[in-house]
Amino acid sequence: MIVLSIVLSMHSTVGLAQGFTNPVLPGFHADPSVCRAGNDFYLVNSTFQYFPGVPVFHSKDLVNWEQVGNCLSRPSQVDLKGTDGNSGIYAPTIRYNNGRFYMVTTVFPSRRHFYVWTDNPSGEWSEPIVIDFAIGSCDPTLYFEDGKCYFLWKEGDIKICEIDVETGKQLGEIHHLGTGLGGRYPEGPHIYKKDGYYYLLLAEGGTEHGHHVNILRSKNLFGPYEPNPANPILSHFNMKMQNNNIQGLGHADLVQAPDSSWWMICLGYRTSGYLQHVMGRETMLAPVSWDKGEWPVVNKDGTLQTDMQCKTLPLIPMSQDPVKEEFNYVKRDAPKDSYHLLGLPMGWMSLCNPDYTRYSLTEREGWLRLKPSTTDLSETASPTFVARRQTELNFSATASFDLSHLTEGMQAGITAYAAPLNHYDVVAERRNGKIVIKSNVRLGQTCHSEKEKLLSGDHAFLRITSDQNYYYLQVSANGKEFTTLAKMEYRFLSTETIGGFTGVMIGLFAQGNQVTDKGYVDIDWFEYITPQKSGDIE
Repeated sequence: MIVLSIVLSMHSTVGLAQGFTNPVLPGFHADPSVCRAGNDFYLVNSTFQYFPGVPVFHSKDLVNWEQVGNCLSRPSQVDLKGTDGNSGIYAPTIRYNNGRFYMVTTVFPSRRHFYVWTDNPSGEWSEPIVIDFAIGSCDPTLYFEDGKCYFLWKEGDIKICEIDVETGKQLGEIHHLGTGLGGRYPEGPHIYKKDGYYYLLLAEGGTEHGHHVNILRSKNLFGPYEPNPANPILSHFNMKMQNNNIQGLGHADLVQAPDSSWWMICLGYRTSGYLQHVMGRETMLAPVSWDKGEWPVVNKDGTLQTDMQCKTLPLIPMSQDPVKEEFNYVKRDAPKDSYHLLGLPMGWMSLCNPDYTRYSLTEREGWLRLKPSTTDLSETASPTFVARRQTELNFSATASFDLSHLTEGMQAGITAYAAPLNHYDVVAERRNGKIVIKSNVRLGQTCHSEKEKLLSGDHAFLRITSDQNYYYLQVSANGKEFTTLAKMEYRFLSTETIGGFTGVMIGLFAQGNQVTDKGYVDIDWFEYITPQKSGDIE
């Protein structure tokens, strides 16, 4: 029995290397960057207007990831006031050197480059070290070699210079590495050294259907760099992949595993009809063959698939987000101004820099309490709002609300949120002493409520579901029979329709019209179901 238990345990923790499914981080996980520290991999993503900023993921196999922290968890690290899906935190890079982790990024619209560091990627990160000699476009990275640190960024062309890693101050002259191969928006540069060559990896084509990855190399760090004759090394902008549901591949990073194999992490997005996408840019993975002195080849032909049939590292599962979030307080060691002290699960975020006093997991044990702000969802600011990513086209998201403490005119509910002027909501409102549940569809300057339902009690189950083509806004008094209040096309929340760089978030919110409003809403649980987790969605 003991031997059997050991064998079963081994099979439950280390899977056979039989392939994997893309994306490895579904939903809005844009601009991935990856590094390795010993046998562990760490990955970060862009977060734009969301806070805390830049999630940190940990993996043992590059396939299974668990969020362990955030690089930017304190207002003192980043000011996101007034940011939206076109601004905020852009394209981070994570690097590991001499026992220390560094994350370098850019904040818009100031275009200020800065980096933070830590010895523990699961903990708090340092205050920002600002690069004061370069106010550029975006996509900075760090490259370490022979005790020196180099800052690499895009400002018209790709530039590089040595810096003092302790202060961020410029130490050497600025060298120009060129503009890539002439494609639009050359970006996301990274440098790697292998077999006596410096390889310059960058994306071109813009972060849309024409996105692709090119690589160049030189015997000298400062160039000149010659292009790979087989460029692009990753692209779905071709006839072969024109009908593939994964498009927009680009903004890649390379990493070597402990077994000497090479891998590429990149972004891409899954499209639905009209070649549109609502979940933002997602994190994809592909194997790379890289023979000595040769150019790297991504997944044999420079493409990737949803179902990747290839040898992997030994698969080691990580903790996954629960299907049903019970909102139990998670105690963490953090400074007093850290978002982590709210005790929310990893992966839940707010807009801009939130007012921590409007959120609580301790005032009513096992419940999330939201206190209304006079800022509502349609403003480019920080409403009382907490959300997690939509990760599949088909899903059902339900939350259990205690509405007994809503005050007159106060609203609370659940939302499929893409942008301030593009979101679908199920709203509970106190009106003339009664609680009314209504749909709210915000499309640009148009705001429409299709149907309302008078609630007989103080408890309601609010739900948003999607069947890939439509979002359904629903309510139930008992959690069993649901009434559909509105049905709306997914495409009005798509990036192709509204622009921006983020994806749909499924959020919970509270808003009011009185600064002194003493009302609040309590949420018992939030359940997010996808076909992958629990069979077909009803």
